[in-house]
Amino acid sequence: MQTQVMFYILPSDDITEDNDKNVSSVIYQACLQASYFYRQKQRVFIYTEDLQQAELVDENLWAFNADSFVPHNLAGEGPKQGAAVEISHNAPKGRRAVLINLSTTVPNFANQFNYIVDFVPHDETLKQLARERFKACRQWGFNVENQKIELPSNTNPSDAS
Repeated sequence: MQTQVMFYILPSDDITEDNDKNVSSVIYQACLQASYFYRQKQRVFIYTEDLQQAELVDENLWAFNADSFVPHNLAGEGPKQGAAVEISHNAPKGRRAVLINLSTTVPNFANQFNYIVDFVPHDETLKQLARERFKACRQWGFNVENQKIELPSNTNPSDAS
């Protein structure tokens, strides 16, 4: 089965000169995607750049949606098989269907996933890194697509941080 990859192009209207909004927009979208796949009964692995980002995702998932909790944990915490959503800056130890990539590269273990979610931030430096990940995914033989994210006018991604 060929790995499917979706690059979500983040909107520019919520971006300022400060990259903090850019980061919180990515984290917010990662939480949305994790929630969606959890409801589809898929096991999700969120791969982060470092421990600090993993902890930020963990904190945001706790407060993400009061009406519908998404079971999650940092790798090595929680139940033996891990929660439905596992977060780490290290390679996963078990099999999961979905990878949400928050790192600046395509991880060398990406081909073990059926579906990969990645993001294209508005910041030019981060956008160039996303282009390189896009090309790498194509070179690996993945089926790669992209889609623009349109934020509802009443949603502020910085509220998620």
